[in-house]
Amino acid sequence: QVQLVESGGGLVQAGGSLRLSCAASGRTFSSYAMGWFRQAPGKEREFVATIGLSGRTTYYADSVKGRFTISRSNAKNTVYLQMNSLKPEDTAVYYCAAARSGDLYYSASYDYWGQGTQVTVSS
Repeated sequence: QVQLVESGGGLVQAGGSLRLSCAASGRTFSSYAMGWFRQAPGKEREFVATIGLSGRTTYYADSVKGRFTISRSNAKNTVYLQMNSLKPEDTAVYYCAAARSGDLYYSASYDYWGQGTQVTVSS
């Protein structure tokens, strides 16, 4: 069992930055690939970024590539999402998730989810 708790969301102006954190419980954090997803009002949850077990492999949605950076600290059981050059269209609830295996672009591959943190970008 893995419990995930996100933090770091808030209100920011367009062009600003936020850093999201996701703290995981348990001693098996390094056994899970981690991902960030987001869901805007009236829209489906969408993939944002994912990172492999060691942190060397990362993938991003085209919409955030070059602006967002995913990283992890297995020593701290934490995954991060650094978000720069934020746009109003980045406004959403951001969720972190943990996966043992599967296609990491798809939410169905993830076994555990956090409760989400709201990010609001004003124009």
